[in-house]
Amino acid sequence: MPAPSPWWTPHVHADRRPFLLGRNRIQAALRGFFAGRDFVEVDTATLQTSPGNEAHLHAFATEAVGPDGSRASLYLHTSPEFACKKLLAAGETRIACFAHVYRNRERGPLHHPEFTMLEWYRAGESFETLMKDCGEILGLAAETVGTRTLTYRDRETDPFQEPERLSVAEAFERFAGIDLLASLDRTGATDREHLAASLKAAGLRVAVDDTWADLFSRVIVERLEPNLGLGRTTILDEYPVAEAALARPTVRDPRVAERFELYACGVELANAFGELTDAAEQRRRFEAEMVEKMRVYGESYPVDEDFLAALSQMPEASGIALGFDRLVMLATGASRIDQVLWAPVPETSR
Repeated sequence: MPAPSPWWTPHVHADRRPFLLGRNRIQAALRGFFAGRDFVEVDTATLQTSPGNEAHLHAFATEAVGPDGSRASLYLHTSPEFACKKLLAAGETRIACFAHVYRNRERGPLHHPEFTMLEWYRAGESFETLMKDCGEILGLAAETVGTRTLTYRDRETDPFQEPERLSVAEAFERFAGIDLLASLDRTGATDREHLAASLKAAGLRVAVDDTWADLFSRVIVERLEPNLGLGRTTILDEYPVAEAALARPTVRDPRVAERFELYACGVELANAFGELTDAAEQRRRFEAEMVEKMRVYGESYPVDEDFLAALSQMPEASGIALGFDRLVMLATGASRIDQVLWAPVPETSR
């Protein structure tokens, strides 16, 4: 079978161009949305001393060479989050950022090594405010390209309906018949054996070396996600604290955190936090994540000490990261992320 034509060939570009023009219109509309609400758009550096400290995120590494020949490791950021929070510590109160971000080991219909993350932060405002933002942004994106429906493959979502708000524990019970909170103690510590038994009872695979986090993710991917955001968007909130490394615990229940994810058409679009501002607790979580990364992948990333110093001065805030390319896909009806990227990254696999 001949290789597909490159994205820059005229006939391929002609097929992609309507999606790309839709992308530009949506981005312009969202810039207007944030400007109209007194947000400042910021532009953060791509090169960072740490790409982030989540066990299953993989970064692109590089090296800085100084004028004297000295060398230091740097990384392409996986999110502008650390820099944005430093700006909150500096005194900014409402910021938004369209950032090119980079993630290794990721490529497929919904994943690309380089993509655009839209992040915005509200100092002194609750993460429930971000839920309202999400509803307005999805509706605006659809209106901008002249549609009333978000679509992905054979799934549809009405972005103008009130989103369904569902806790992770409720979703585990509804879609998998699993009592998730029973696998957590009163502090949020996890019980792997209890959750493993629950998965087996629900007919889900359990491997000997699966951690509690592995089991949690399997339920999310296999039972929850295919059922989220169908007909109307879903806000999946109150993640266990063990799955919310950058979020603070809820006041109501210390086992779960102020974290939500936004779903449409079974696709995760955004991830939001009531931001953790306890630098000591954040360090502990980062270090635990890196221990796990070393166990699974044989590598780890440094902690950004400058970020932790800023975190101790950062005001209470809420923040969210939205996959801008995925939003464009659902609004324009594209079936693959590379259809909405002006110049996709070259294929590297053989």
